[in-house]
Amino acid sequence: MQNTFWEDFNILKSTDGSNLAYNKLAGGNPGLIFFHGLNSDRKGTKAEHLLNYCLKKKKQFISFDMFGHGQSSGQMEDATLSIWINNALNIIDKISNGPQFIVGSSMGGWVMLKVAEKRKKIICGMVGIAAAPDFTESLIWKRMTDREKEELERNGFITQDSDYDDSPYIISRKLIEDGRNNLILNNTIHLNIPCVFIHGKKDIDVPWQTSFDLALKIKSNNVKNILIERGTHRLSTKNDLNVLTSSLDELYEGFTQKKD
Repeated sequence: MQNTFWEDFNILKSTDGSNLAYNKLAGGNPGLIFFHGLNSDRKGTKAEHLLNYCLKKKKQFISFDMFGHGQSSGQMEDATLSIWINNALNIIDKISNGPQFIVGSSMGGWVMLKVAEKRKKIICGMVGIAAAPDFTESLIWKRMTDREKEELERNGFITQDSDYDDSPYIISRKLIEDGRNNLILNNTIHLNIPCVFIHGKKDIDVPWQTSFDLALKIKSNNVKNILIERGTHRLSTKNDLNVLTSSLDELYEGFTQKKD
């Protein structure tokens, strides 16, 4: 089922002109939508785990490649947070049906939060996996050397080595500047839905304190932080994925109880 599922993808024409590759599993509600991380795609280890989870639960599942990633159109040097947020909104508005839980990994955690603010009638809960809100400013710009900042200004982009891929990250001036228009940790985030943030204590890419800072900014009666002692940024081990499963079980159970 899994291999066939990922091979038979569809294309959605986003309102920004990009073509988004996505897969959808039919099923009951609330559905589940996965937002991948930077330089990742719709069919990684966590997406595969979520697919299997939804197959067992007979729930709707959607995973898609954001602009500049996977089999969607676009180049990373042209990508911005605003484009990725618009991609996600298009998927929710045109592809999903009914209430949705959303799961965001790293960069996808930032997109997830922005989307939840804009679609409050649809999004009924979220899980962040090493969520990285405001990463363009706090984790990229503030860590750049003066030389890198000059190169970014001069050429419009720089490249940085990746620990997860042979190809380097492409960091554009557009991405940094647009990121500043989407920063969320400076203000209260009004989301009256259950929110779970899972983070690894050994995450060297996005400090675990980010998830705790995020939880403090969210105005909701149900916010939970889970710190995995040996967890790294990937959070893809069997134990990590079991924590994700338990968190989703709690969301579904809570939704059923609220409905009853």
